[in-house]
Amino acid sequence: MSGERRPILVFTQVFPNQAEPGRGLFVRERMFRVAAAGRPLKVVAPVPWFPLQGLIRRWRPHFRPTPPRREVQQGIEVLHPRFLCVPGVLKQLDGLFMALGALWPLWRLRRRFPFRLIDAHFAYPDGYAATLLGRWLGLPVTLTLRGTEVPLSRFPGRRRRMLLALERARRVFTVADSLGRHLVSLGGRGDHILRVGNGVDLARFHPEDRAAARDRLGIPRDAEVLVSVGTLCERKGFHRVMECLPALLPDHPRLLFLVVGGAGPEGDWQGRLAHQAAGLGLEERVRLLGALPPEELRWPLAAADLFVLATRNEGWANVFLEAMACGLPVVTTDVGGNAEVVSSPDLGRIVPFGDRPALTEALDQGLRRDWDRRAILAHARANAWERRIEVLERAFREILGEEG
Repeated sequence: MSGERRPILVFTQVFPNQAEPGRGLFVRERMFRVAAAGRPLKVVAPVPWFPLQGLIRRWRPHFRPTPPRREVQQGIEVLHPRFLCVPGVLKQLDGLFMALGALWPLWRLRRRFPFRLIDAHFAYPDGYAATLLGRWLGLPVTLTLRGTEVPLSRFPGRRRRMLLALERARRVFTVADSLGRHLVSLGGRGDHILRVGNGVDLARFHPEDRAAARDRLGIPRDAEVLVSVGTLCERKGFHRVMECLPALLPDHPRLLFLVVGGAGPEGDWQGRLAHQAAGLGLEERVRLLGALPPEELRWPLAAADLFVLATRNEGWANVFLEAMACGLPVVTTDVGGNAEVVSSPDLGRIVPFGDRPALTEALDQGLRRDWDRRAILAHARANAWERRIEVLERAFREILGEEG
C-alpha cells in the first residue's frame, strides 16, 4: 500500500531503562522520533548477566543494575532479555551470546509484531549479534556506529567480528564522518555508509535568562562559570579540566566549575573528583551537581559562560549541540567526531587531547571572548533532530521497498 510504513525492531543494549534511566538517551531520542513520524517499532535491549554478578554488587553497588524484562516507555514496548556475559573474559563471544539470548524473545515478538528490519546500534557486540539474528530470521539489518568502534578495534577478535557485522549490514549509519573513515582504514567497505549525526531537542534545550539560572543554582551573578556534562568516568575528562583551574584563577578569580553527571557503566569517579578538588584547594570552585534529568539540564548550561569536555574518545557528543542550543561556546578535544560538531572557530575551540597548556589557554581565551551567541544558536538549530529523522526514513523506505 502506498505510504504504508513497515515495522522495525531497534536492537541495542545501550538504552534507557528503569534501573539506568540515563543510559543511551541519544538512541531513544533518535528512534522514538522515528516512531513519532509514523514508523511502528519496538525495542529489544539485551542485558548482560552471569550467575554470580549479585555478589559483585556488595562492593560495587552500581555494577550492572538489572531492569525488568519488559517496560513500556512513551507508549513503546521495550524488552530486556538476558545474555551470558562474564566480566573481563570471553569478550570475543559476547556478540554470539547476545544473539543466542535474544533469539527466542525475538522469535516470539515477531509472531505478534512482524518487524521487517533490525536497526542495531554500536558495531560490537550489539551489531554483530544483530547480523547473526538477521541471518537466522531472514531480515535485513542496519547498523549505527557511535564511537566505541575506535577503542574496540584494537582487540583483534572483536575487530574481526565488528568488520564482519559491518560487511553483513545492509546499510551502515555513522554519527560522524571520522567513524566512516576509521571503518575504511580497517579494511571495511565504504559504499554503504551514510552519516546521520545526532540531533538536538530544541524544545528542551534553549536559552534561559542567565541571572535567573544562576539564582536557581545559588551561583553568584558575577562568577565566571565553566560547565561539563557526562558520565563521571575517566574518559570524559572532568579531572583534566580541574587540573587547569589553578593556572586560570589568577586572571579569573571568580571562576567556578560545574560538573553535571553520575555513575555509569564506565565507572563512578565522583569520590575521586571530590578528592582531587580538595587536594588542589578547589572545594569552593568545583561543584559536583550529580546527574540531572534531561529537562533540568538546560539550567546549569544557561548559568555557564563556557562548556568544556576534555574527553578521550567520542563519536558525536549530543551534549555539544545541547550546550550550543542554550547559547554556549564549546571547548573540547580533537578526538572522534568532536571537530565535526564544533566545526567553526565561531562555535568554540578544539585542542589536542592531553595537552594541558593548550586546554588552559583555550579556556582562558574562551572566557575572555565576546562570542556571537546568535551564530552558535543558529548552528544548533540547523542540527535539530527533525532533519536527521528525514534522512533515516529515506534509508528505511529504500531498504524496505516502500514508496515515498
